[in-house]
Amino acid sequence: MTTIAPPFFATCDLCDVHKNDHSGQFRVLPPVFKNYGGISRFCGPVATVKCFEDNSLVKAAVDSPGEGRVLVVDGGASLRRALLGGNLGAAAAKNGWNGVVVDGCVRDVSELAQCGLGIRALAAMPLPTDKRQEGQRDIAVQIQGVWVYPGDWLYADDDGMVLMTPAAA
Repeated sequence: MTTIAPPFFATCDLCDVHKNDHSGQFRVLPPVFKNYGGISRFCGPVATVKCFEDNSLVKAAVDSPGEGRVLVVDGGASLRRALLGGNLGAAAAKNGWNGVVVDGCVRDVSELAQCGLGIRALAAMPLPTDKRQEGQRDIAVQIQGVWVYPGDWLYADDDGMVLMTPAAA
């Protein structure tokens, strides 16, 4: 199933519309993420991975069909190892992912900037991960204090990132 992203959106406009929504269907991620991808505006339904200093499941996810989704990686906000690098970024773009958001680090920054997808992360770190085959996929994760659920819609642009439940989107 391929999801078609809306041709234009602005996170500021989405925030204007939903600023009084206290239902939890609309959430804003804090402004701690930096842009590392070749595309700064992206959106799509969310798939999740939870891992800590082991990107085995990140690799498995980006090697699978993305179908216009956004992979949200709960890396525990670790600044010690990079969970996404140039090879995985290229695989994500080739396999149809619209974006990858990493609550942690990336590496190969010059290569990631050439990838045809959105990539956000906390920082760059050249040290790779260990491969222990540990982690979880397609579960609710908490990123910087904000809950993210598989199937949510994530919208990202130069002003920030917002999440909406499918019903709100």
